[in-house]
Amino acid sequence: MSPRLKKLIKLAVVAGVVVFVVLQVFPAKVIGIPTQDIGNNPPERFPFDGPPEVEKIMRHACFDCHSNETRWPLYARIAPGSWLMARDIHNGRNHLNFSKWADSDEDERQTDREDCLEQIENGAMPPWFYILPFHPDAKLTPADKATLKAYFLKNKKPDAEPTMAPAPAKDAPKAAPKTEAKTP
Repeated sequence: MSPRLKKLIKLAVVAGVVVFVVLQVFPAKVIGIPTQDIGNNPPERFPFDGPPEVEKIMRHACFDCHSNETRWPLYARIAPGSWLMARDIHNGRNHLNFSKWADSDEDERQTDREDCLEQIENGAMPPWFYILPFHPDAKLTPADKATLKAYFLKNKKPDAEPTMAPAPAKDAPKAAPKTEAKTP
């Protein structure tokens, strides 16, 4: 290896270390990333109303982003990974937070369940970047999906038939147009 290449590699390593250190103290909220809650979970909790097998699946595949029971591993405190995790959890809790279901009525919760099922069936949840490389246990098996589907649809109301106003009968007399009498 040439001396010039060695010097460039050393310079790149030093620059990388400096950038990494600066990222650890940079206030990410300046660029819109909500990092104030990293490592903290809000106190609100709603006791999960599903059977134990459903709760087990939900805890390892959903609760880290969609509840106030997030597991904050060590790497959740190291930027820029902490920023990505904080953003994802903030967005997940804003979209659906199982810990705040006490604020919702049963119809709202059932709508949330059906939305969850749709996301799972479409393959959107859990997202691949959550599963790999740190949470391979969050990958849903076909049996997990079947268990969740049964739970999510347990209270589903059958779709109501659309109600339409009856069409007027063909032989019904039409109302005569109103005419105004003119006075001289």
